[in-house]
This record gives sequence, C-alpha cells and structure tokens, in this order.
Amino acid sequence: MRGLIGRGTCPGPSRARDTVKAAITAMTVLAALALSASACGTGGTGARDEGPAHAGSAPGTVPAPSPDPTGRAQRLDPVRLIEDDPHVSAAVKRGLKPCVADEYPVDVSYGDLTAGSVEDIVINVLTCGDAVGVGAYVYREQGGRYENVFAAEEPPVYAEIDRGDLVVTKQVYARGDPVSSPSGEDVITYRWTAGRFVKEFSTRNEYSTAVGGGPTASPGH
Repeated sequence: MRGLIGRGTCPGPSRARDTVKAAITAMTVLAALALSASACGTGGTGARDEGPAHAGSAPGTVPAPSPDPTGRAQRLDPVRLIEDDPHVSAAVKRGLKPCVADEYPVDVSYGDLTAGSVEDIVINVLTCGDAVGVGAYVYREQGGRYENVFAAEEPPVYAEIDRGDLVVTKQVYARGDPVSSPSGEDVITYRWTAGRFVKEFSTRNEYSTAVGGGPTASPGH
C-alpha cells in the first residue's frame, strides 16, 4: 500500500503493480489513504513528461550520503531531495505538504536501474487525500551527489523498478470519459542506455466496460 514517509524514516519493499493501478485510479473515488506513523512506501501539476532530466542543462543534484561497503545507498530524506531539486516543478513542490504531523505522501524505492556503484532512488510524490501520483523521479549517485536523471510530472503517474527496468504507469482518458472512469492505462518501460533512460516498449491496457470483464492489453511502440 502507499505509505506516508516522515522525515528520517526508512521505506519498505515495493508493492505489486495492481496495487499501483488501484492507487492511481483512486483520484476521483477518494479512496482512503492508509495512515501509519511507521508505514513506508517503496517503489495536472507539471508540464514535463517522462524522459531524461532537461538535456543540455546541469542536472539537479544534492549531496549523497556515503554508501555502505555493499553498495547500498544509505537512507536519506526524500522530501529534502525533492525540495532541493531545481528540476522538480514549483507546482509539485507547493503540493508536497505533510498529511499528518510531519508525515509526507512520498513513496520511495531503492534498486539498480543505472548500473552504478550505489543503488538508485525512485521517488513518487502523491496527493494526501486520494493517493494520486503527481510526480515520479529517479536519482542516480554520481561523484558523491544524487543527480536527477528522470522525471514525469503528468498526473496520474507512478514509477517503479521492475527487474532492473524503470516502469511508468499513466492512466489514459478518451474524449467523453468521466474522470472516475479512464479508458485504460499506458505502461511504459525504460532502460538505462548510454547515460540516459530510453523507452524500450509500452503497453496500452484498455479497461473493459462489460460486467466481470478485465483489462485487455495491446502492445505500444
């Protein structure tokens, strides 16, 4: 389930993709956000789509804690990482407020996406009331600092690590769709290639309107 992360707490393991889709769909049905002081997540506000952080510009970086000998990244404050990143949109930063006390709606996961010496960090920024993903980011350790190498800020959006690939899920609305009933979702897989995330393939899952029907998948580009 989605987690509220307080400053200084540690994120837990990644959830299954069906949980991701259910949480994203909650945008208009106002599903209750699970609140727990010890719970942690894993892994329209901005105009920037998924892809490498602004090509040709200096990436947003923040100091990285020293890794342990196994190459695992030491846990850090994801809220500070987002707030200090100049490439995160002002709208996402304005919306990143505590839901309860000092608990922020941020999901964090650690894993190997870029074949670096230290684990990469995936951060999803959510809304408090309905757990809608408003921003998804990947940070890579480089020279003692964490560098923003991926950003998606077109909600609802959610990013996760899947067997070494970056998988981004975005809901799709056709003309006339009520906000509570999207027509489907795009599941886009990216792979780290030549120093950037490159789209490998995508799948469009179209939601069935038949009673008892499930989503049907069609390959993307």
